[in-house]
Amino acid sequence: MNFVEELRWRGMLQDIMPGTEELLNKEQVAGYIGFDPTGDSLHVGHLTQIMTLIHFQHAGHKPIALVGGATGMIGDPSFKSAERNLLDEATLNHNVAALKNQLTKFLTFGEGETDAKMVNNFDWFKEFSFLDFIRDVGKLITVNYMMAKDSVKKRLEGENGLSFTEFSYQLIQGYDFYYLWKNHNCKVQMGGSDQWGNIVTGSEIVRRLEQGNVFGLTTQLIKKSDGQKFGKTESGAVWLDAKKTSPYKYYQFWLNATDDDAKNWIKIFTLKPKEEIDALIAEHDAAPHLRIVQKALAQDITIRTHSELDYETAVKTSEFLFGNGDLSFLANLDHEAVLEVFDGVPQFQLEKEKLNAGINILDLLAVETQVFSSKGEARKMLQGGGVSLNREKLNDIELVVNTDQLINGKYLIAQRGKKNYYLITVE
Repeated sequence: MNFVEELRWRGMLQDIMPGTEELLNKEQVAGYIGFDPTGDSLHVGHLTQIMTLIHFQHAGHKPIALVGGATGMIGDPSFKSAERNLLDEATLNHNVAALKNQLTKFLTFGEGETDAKMVNNFDWFKEFSFLDFIRDVGKLITVNYMMAKDSVKKRLEGENGLSFTEFSYQLIQGYDFYYLWKNHNCKVQMGGSDQWGNIVTGSEIVRRLEQGNVFGLTTQLIKKSDGQKFGKTESGAVWLDAKKTSPYKYYQFWLNATDDDAKNWIKIFTLKPKEEIDALIAEHDAAPHLRIVQKALAQDITIRTHSELDYETAVKTSEFLFGNGDLSFLANLDHEAVLEVFDGVPQFQLEKEKLNAGINILDLLAVETQVFSSKGEARKMLQGGGVSLNREKLNDIELVVNTDQLINGKYLIAQRGKKNYYLITVE
């Protein structure tokens, strides 16, 4: 597989240094992408870079994931409007470990020729004194050169300006490239389009320190078809960590993509070959209401990020909330995940002791909880067949509910009409 060609047809390639493609076609190469550990989880905005490393590995090259334990202490100013909060060492170490754990789901790590490797730039910067750095690295790049970068210009023109700390970032990232070239025979740096300036600076440092020749390429910034930033929702970022974004919400994010976005994203965020994608798009266009591309995209990336079971649970959750699916999916969920599923659904608490003794259905729905505002309203709708408990339609106003009806020994799901759900947690 030709790595650059693969990025090109998938619509991922932005800029590439002359000679990069020729080098990659000629020999097996080590290449890296940096991830700043500003949090303890990556988000979908990082997926383009993760997919780039996967394609790189599949093409027979060696991917290096650099986690910026040192650069994370500084913060990359590239196209940021304000300076980041700096993190302490303990937080950074925690974040680094979490990111490595996530990346192992996508890449094959090991000691083989094409096995991925993870490095932390704190390991080579921790012994580097400030004086040594400005003497050995700072002298290589002029201030004029650094200020000419678009990312720096924009910050200097903005209200908040740019601290010396952030201004020095491109030197530090540039030295990373030199260190990896020198110690890991790493000849290629990759990144998002906002990293082009930092990559070029790195190649300059390698050239000026040891007349070395290195290469680089960037991927396109992914945007939604309406121009909005990819990976952001009303509730914030879409995380790869199941505790921050549940597999169900993650699945829904991809499932809810517009047709145009889904057709682009299935090329970028899956490994499906061109023939299969073309067939899926043709099938989708014949019956758009079936959302065939969205479903294929959501399935692939949910399994890749989480697991087959998480995907199946997400589908069953969707079927329950938006169709006629049963409640079996709840058996695979912990309490936090159940609350995620029913986020936005009215919730009530009930003491288990009361349920042990048995509660009349009308009392349950209108006294112990407020599914209905009155027993009269509950009676009327129950007799009309408009009430379900745990997906079973009820019409017996004398029904006594007890702990036998509990799901997972803890929940009752009341339903009034077709779409009004209520979660009753019994403890």
